[in-house]
Amino acid sequence: MNIPRSNYPRIVIIGGGFGGISLAEKLRKQEVQVVLLDKNNYHTFQPLLYQVSTGGLEPDSIAYPLRKVLNGYKNAFFRLAEVTEIMPEKRMLQTSIGELSYDYLVIATGSETNFFGNDELEKHAMAMKSIPQSLNLRSLILENFEQALLTDEYHERNALMNFVIVGGGPTGVELAGALAEIKKGILPKDYPDLDTRRAQINIIQARDHLLDAMSEKASKKAEDFLEELGVQVWKNVRVTSYDGKTVRTKTDLTFETATLIWAAGVKGATIKGIDAKELIAEGNRIKVDEYNRVIDHPEIFAIGDIACMQSEEAPKGHPMMAQPAIQQGRNLGENLIRLVNEKPLKPFVYKDKGSMATVGRNKAVCDLKNIRFQGVFAWFVWMFVHLFYLIGFKNRVVVFINWVYNYIRFDREARLIIRPYKRDYHQFKD
Repeated sequence: MNIPRSNYPRIVIIGGGFGGISLAEKLRKQEVQVVLLDKNNYHTFQPLLYQVSTGGLEPDSIAYPLRKVLNGYKNAFFRLAEVTEIMPEKRMLQTSIGELSYDYLVIATGSETNFFGNDELEKHAMAMKSIPQSLNLRSLILENFEQALLTDEYHERNALMNFVIVGGGPTGVELAGALAEIKKGILPKDYPDLDTRRAQINIIQARDHLLDAMSEKASKKAEDFLEELGVQVWKNVRVTSYDGKTVRTKTDLTFETATLIWAAGVKGATIKGIDAKELIAEGNRIKVDEYNRVIDHPEIFAIGDIACMQSEEAPKGHPMMAQPAIQQGRNLGENLIRLVNEKPLKPFVYKDKGSMATVGRNKAVCDLKNIRFQGVFAWFVWMFVHLFYLIGFKNRVVVFINWVYNYIRFDREARLIIRPYKRDYHQFKD
């Protein structure tokens, strides 16, 4: 990989997500060699992926070059590579561009969509965990309406304009709200010769309430907001199959749709070599101790979504969100410096800063540490927090300008089919 030799300990970080870049930032100008590996050359601000999918933002607004993250960092290197195997006994990694040794390894690979072993759903449903997936979804949504113009068949047209979102967490709720606003404010203008009133947005939740991680009041208010926007909320319904045309559930309820969006869960993105059963907890996450060390591997650490730090307060580990990853990255940065200097490690303590979700224009719910609120003020708080955590001044300015423009004009300029997503529409003519 042409990584120069160094007298400093080599710390290899796999993954340039929230945890990985927080750790790299903490190790800045320390007497260690940092090597960051990622299969993409950019960091993705995942909380805003749904806005790329619905034409509110372009992907470069929520992405930031990883090499730019490391600019000015002492003794830090980035390599565009996918890690295929970890060999702990050799302290070695096997990657798509060759092997690399390490003194300390940090796994920050994040999570991936969890289809719970259902191959049919994985084949036909649309996921939204990366920028390419979000662009595919954006293209499919727009292509469906273009195709709906070309058919006179009633059921085919309805299927093309029927959207089913599986999962009532923040991603599903925010996406449903965004689609509902597109239906209300944009589709009638873009498609005047199409009866867009027949477009349907459905959100399916397996449990009896939305937003499981938030308060009961936030859950109820989010549901009220969605229903105000015309979204149909289906609770206590579990999806069993989707063949690309028909969504089937454990009840008698079925949906004819050309678009099933899967937001029902995630799992840890493990790597071969650290995937033994005794190391993996529920959700395909790697078990770690209070210092984020992988069990039985004192030189290997895991942070963020991939790490499961079980305790009395968090028996299933910390939430798979940005804040735990950021805080673990910073704490581990301090601990790695302590480790190099042979000082005692500092256990990780999660500081819960709350949860929030936006449902649409002037509609959001916030559960902060000591206060809960909903509505317009929550919406402004949601915007401020997301702008604050975006990486790069330019990205913050671009996103802010886009939001102001969309708010004033009630428009989404990024309704572009840049990369067509091919789908067989003939099946809907049966």
